[in-house]
Amino acid sequence: MKKRVEKHANHERWLLTYSDLITLLMIFFVVMYASSNVDSTKYKQISDSFRMALGTGASPSGNNIITSDAAGNLDAVANMNMAAQKIKAAEETTKLNDVKEKVDKFLQGNGMAGNASTKIEDRGLIISLKDTVIFDNAKADIKPEIKPRLIELGKFLNQLDNFVRVEGHTDSVAMHSYQFDSNWELSATRATNVIKMLIAESGVTPKRLSAVGYGEFRPVGDNKTEVGRSRNRRVDIIIMDNKFNQVENNIK
Repeated sequence: MKKRVEKHANHERWLLTYSDLITLLMIFFVVMYASSNVDSTKYKQISDSFRMALGTGASPSGNNIITSDAAGNLDAVANMNMAAQKIKAAEETTKLNDVKEKVDKFLQGNGMAGNASTKIEDRGLIISLKDTVIFDNAKADIKPEIKPRLIELGKFLNQLDNFVRVEGHTDSVAMHSYQFDSNWELSATRATNVIKMLIAESGVTPKRLSAVGYGEFRPVGDNKTEVGRSRNRRVDIIIMDNKFNQVENNIK
């Protein structure tokens, strides 16, 4: 009679379960990685499509990610939008030129032409007034004799729908008084006082107004000369170009 061969206990069976677990984990991470790549690719395709729609040409990858018909439609929409923007910009430029002409006549008719200037920049129409016309030296209170003319100017501004920013500027000569510690405070207070007057006396809506004090740090002349310093001491009333309306309206 043959002896029964006893089987040894297999103590390594756990390796099978372990290897299965590792395999499943590997498959899981491969699927996750593939999904993330798909999302990334889709995102890049969408981004490239927008670039093409906005008229920036082919995608950076060089691949055709939209059909020729779709690209043509998107190009047509982009061109229409660009044309509309150009028309709107031209209308705004015409309006600001018309406002400039009226402001120039107002300054001329009120004897302020020698102490004020106007110019149109990308940000809008800038009405620049010498500080000596509005304020006494190192003071921020508006002179009583200039108030009626500034009030009338404010009423004219109130007929527009543009935002208005008042900027105070000084020269580089350091100042310190019982009221103002530096040119920063002086320029900011001057701009704020003009804003208060426009609201109280001219009826300009406060939401359309902002006041900024730049001190001596936005010069338009050479601070090494008296003529340059005189040019730098000013208050700028800026009728903002309406292209900035959305930005201003979104400020909460």
